[in-house]
Amino acid sequence: MNEFVTYQSEGNYAIITINNGKANAISHEVVAGLNAGLDKAEQEDKIIILTGTAGIFSGGFDLKVMTKSPESAKELVTKGSKLSLRMLSFPKPIIIACNGHAIAKGAFLLLSADYRIGVEGNFKIGLNEVMIGMTMHYAGIAIAKSRLSEVYLNRSVNNAEVFSSKEAITAGFLDVIVPEDDLLPTAIKVAEMFAKLNKKAHAATKLKVRKPHLEALAIAIELDLAGEISLNS
Repeated sequence: MNEFVTYQSEGNYAIITINNGKANAISHEVVAGLNAGLDKAEQEDKIIILTGTAGIFSGGFDLKVMTKSPESAKELVTKGSKLSLRMLSFPKPIIIACNGHAIAKGAFLLLSADYRIGVEGNFKIGLNEVMIGMTMHYAGIAIAKSRLSEVYLNRSVNNAEVFSSKEAITAGFLDVIVPEDDLLPTAIKVAEMFAKLNKKAHAATKLKVRKPHLEALAIAIELDLAGEISLNS
């Protein structure tokens, strides 16, 4: 894909790996690489396992880009929101093998996938936007609303509460947690489970279930484009 996102084709699944420095930041290049990976998986008819590097799935958007200017922040956030919209409506199953921490856009990617596997340990998962001075964007609220209960929506979005891996299951960011060594083997087992589903039925049902959320997210992206997105000091 590019130097920050790799694609490894196996059997009936493909492993897409984000590898962008210590924070595994979501940059323009990472978003482009992820979209290219989705393109290839769709062409090859592959179930997707999306993962990061040891100890971290992603710490969120690249802060160098986010703090450069309001325009720069808006451009990257918009690309990220469109990526989530694509993932939520993607015809192939998307499994995330979350290697550890998943903060901000890293956590939003968890909320954009079909099945999320985390690892046991002292890891942080959540939406810290309000903590770092960002008024939550409309698209972020729409994504969170589509996957989190009312209680955890408020705790996560308004209060910027960050959860442990175990707590993240209850909150709705993860489906299961496993020992670190079992992360990829578990993801492969889940891919095998998805491979037994009827592909057309899965894709069509996903769109039916998520229809109101996908429509709300598309509107939210337009609202964000019309407004201002920036990090406040």
